[in-house]
Amino acid sequence: MNKIIELRGVSKSFDGETVLDNITLEIKDKEFVTLLGPSGCGKTTTLRLIGGFETADEGQIFFDGQEISDLPPYKRNVNTVFQKYALFPHLNVFENIAFGLRLAKVPNDEVTERVKEMLALVSLKGFEKKNVNLLSGGQQQRVAIARALINKPRVLLLDEPLGALDLKLRKDMQAELKKIQQATGITFIYVTHDQEEALSMSDTVVVMQNGKIQQIGTPTDIYNEPQNAFVADFIGESNILDGVMLSDRRVHFAGHVFECVDGGFSKNEPVDVVVRPEDVDVVLPENGMLRCTVTSVTFKGVHWEIIVDIDGFKWMIQTTDYVAPQAEIGLYIEPDAIHIMKKSEFSGQFGDYSTFSAEMDELSNPDIDETEEAAGSDES
Repeated sequence: MNKIIELRGVSKSFDGETVLDNITLEIKDKEFVTLLGPSGCGKTTTLRLIGGFETADEGQIFFDGQEISDLPPYKRNVNTVFQKYALFPHLNVFENIAFGLRLAKVPNDEVTERVKEMLALVSLKGFEKKNVNLLSGGQQQRVAIARALINKPRVLLLDEPLGALDLKLRKDMQAELKKIQQATGITFIYVTHDQEEALSMSDTVVVMQNGKIQQIGTPTDIYNEPQNAFVADFIGESNILDGVMLSDRRVHFAGHVFECVDGGFSKNEPVDVVVRPEDVDVVLPENGMLRCTVTSVTFKGVHWEIIVDIDGFKWMIQTTDYVAPQAEIGLYIEPDAIHIMKKSEFSGQFGDYSTFSAEMDELSNPDIDETEEAAGSDES
């Protein structure tokens, strides 16, 4: 596939704070690409730069090989669907969808034909005369998508459009969006902080943090082969431990030497070790590579989520067998369940399940907060 969008060395700051830091990105034609990351990582700014709603401080943006860095939004072959759909309350469904064609003075017969095509595409046949204010959230979103697609843009930008929907409707719309993208062949660039959303819909996922791209890959690659501790933690659950590569396919962590499938590291190189909770087998203590104590057990419907303590480091294990709190168990880990990553700026920040969020970590260390706040006030 040919690339349709390219960002080269793009940076953007607001009020002296860097939001995007020299990012380079290629997006292929007819691809469903998701920009994924937490709030403040730069994903929405990237989308707005592609749409022309912001201008980069540095770098270039290309569309189909032509630079568009300074081109206004209305001159770009791009449309946008925002989380707030901004439908026109005084127009019915038909006229909301037809709005762009009316502006372009398209003949009435063609307007009618193309609106009917869009209504069929978004599963709203028979809704032509409905008042948009009386539609459900999912139906309003379909109208917004149809309105954005009717002018046949080459690229559709979607900025967290499912954020206001309830869980089951969001899952339905994920499937609908993927189906619409495949049916139209239009390039979709989708912004979300929801990992499941990104993994279920995308051809390519772009993981962002601190204004930089941390990893680009297929959903499978991103999940199975994270490149650093941030990606491993943000995409699903991960136990992330300090380790040392003794040699190719041999790593030491948690007080034990394990066989693994990774190589190419220096001898005795410090590394980050990722073990997914679902990849650990719970066995009798005497049969385990590691022995540990269960500190908590939570029922999750299809599995039990247990937290275990190994030398003061809390692991998460997911198992379909019930294990009682305070039980002594063994853990068995196959070589291909161990993923080795090079140390990064994120090393040591993630992977211990004493708590589940950075905010709770901060709340549990008030003295650290006060020290940091005092330092911050001194700097300002």
